[in-house]
Amino acid sequence: MKKLSLFFIAIYSSYFLASAQDNTSPYLTKSLASENIRSVNLQTSGGSLTVEGVAGSQARLEVFVQGNNGNNRLTKEEIEQRLQDYDLQISTDNGQLVATAKPKNGFKNWRKSVSISFRAYVPQAASAKLKTSGGSLSINGINGLIEGETSGGSIKIAQVKNNVNLKTSGGSINAADVAGNLLLHTSGGSIKLSNLKGKIDAQTSGGSIGANDISGELLAKTSGGSIRVDRMTGSADLATSAGSTSVNMVNVDKYLKIDVSAGSVNLQLPMDKGLDLNLSAGKVNLPSLGNFSGTKEKDRVVGKLNGGGARVDVHVSVGNLNLEAN
Repeated sequence: MKKLSLFFIAIYSSYFLASAQDNTSPYLTKSLASENIRSVNLQTSGGSLTVEGVAGSQARLEVFVQGNNGNNRLTKEEIEQRLQDYDLQISTDNGQLVATAKPKNGFKNWRKSVSISFRAYVPQAASAKLKTSGGSLSINGINGLIEGETSGGSIKIAQVKNNVNLKTSGGSINAADVAGNLLLHTSGGSIKLSNLKGKIDAQTSGGSIGANDISGELLAKTSGGSIRVDRMTGSADLATSAGSTSVNMVNVDKYLKIDVSAGSVNLQLPMDKGLDLNLSAGKVNLPSLGNFSGTKEKDRVVGKLNGGGARVDVHVSVGNLNLEAN
């Protein structure tokens, strides 16, 4: 095992290069080119975490240290003095990179606190496990399993080909170009999804949800915002307590379920396909339905389109439903 602690930092370990910290340059850089990293475990109490897939020869870990109160330009000497109150550990063992940073027990001088962030550039096949209580998470271009959580930051993930489980209590989520099952939860922000393939669970308690070019199965729920889905192929379960909903379905695989407590729904469906319709709203506005058997009322439509098929259930408690042909 190769392990680095603050003692080794103090004597300038040959694995690292240290310099004064600003907004763009790391305080420490460790080469990982010879480590064949297959998994990454990063934890910090007050900074952001980034993992990016690169060629093996470019693999490295960068450590950023910033002062509190927006003081981002600490000298190397100031950083080393403040780091004496922190437990910073970095190790590599059998293809696993572990980097952790947290204040030592009994640390109380928060005016001298720092934010420690990690950026890991690792081979694309690597997996990642991330945890921070005070910063954002960013993952790009790796194909292993991904798990992470933050209590105070946003999440961004892109160019991933595996399952993802990410949660935040205080930020937005942006996911793009991912093939795999995704669980994306936030308690305080919006969610944006683009070009995803798989089973997607996206939920927020305080923001809107926007999704486009989704293929697979989408569960999208919000307690305080709108939902917009464009060019969806597959099945979807959508719900909002207070917001409008706009959905464009290229194809409905097994089901489409929309539940809106207060807000209008604009829905585009492939009307040339077989569908089982169960629609209710304050008013249901329909296009011409050529091959329909069932009942049509002002506030409710139940029946089969083109002989029936995938089930479409839409319920709007307060608001109208506008249905159009895709």
